[in-house]
Amino acid sequence: MIILLIFFLSTITWFSSIATFLKGILMLFVNSNKLIFLFTDFSLPLSLIFIFFIFFIVYKCRMNNKIIIVNGPNLNLLGEREQSQYGSSSFEDLKKICLKKSNELGIKIEFVQSNIEGEIVNYIQNARNNFDGIIINAAGFTHTSVAIRDALVIFKKPIIELHISNIYKREKFRHKSLISDIVTGGIFGLGINGYILAIISMQNILKNENQ
Repeated sequence: MIILLIFFLSTITWFSSIATFLKGILMLFVNSNKLIFLFTDFSLPLSLIFIFFIFFIVYKCRMNNKIIIVNGPNLNLLGEREQSQYGSSSFEDLKKICLKKSNELGIKIEFVQSNIEGEIVNYIQNARNNFDGIIINAAGFTHTSVAIRDALVIFKKPIIELHISNIYKREKFRHKSLISDIVTGGIFGLGINGYILAIISMQNILKNENQ
């Protein structure tokens, strides 16, 4: 928002300088005060209309919601491991599906994955100033990572927890999620379609916040 304000003020200054320059030239070659008045009277409103038009375009571009989809350990091996739980689609297939849906909805997304806890924490921390929402499948870190939980608490924006499998129908140690009580909502056990539902849900959450 600060960048937009600076851009808006710079644009006003630029157009004001142009108007002053043109008025000075006109005063040198035209002695009619009436003509100068008419020039100023018509040019100023047109300049203001143009300035507000540019500001509106920039504002609309800025209002496109940006979300980051964070994937935890071993999800890069989708399609290879435990197909009974995770299906046969590869990680690249999943990424393409998410990008396609986000383009349809007019949402900008970044799709990332890491097997390293600290990198996931970095993704979340960096998202604070760059993204409007997080969709996170923390995978195995869901049940163990206090660091990821703490990073999500700091985010202060909508978060959707996502799991391809239903963690509550699997081994007992998977039933405990360290992040479920701090996220906006969760989607479990719907396969890779859960990602599509999460993107749609995040769009609706952000849309309601912007109204």
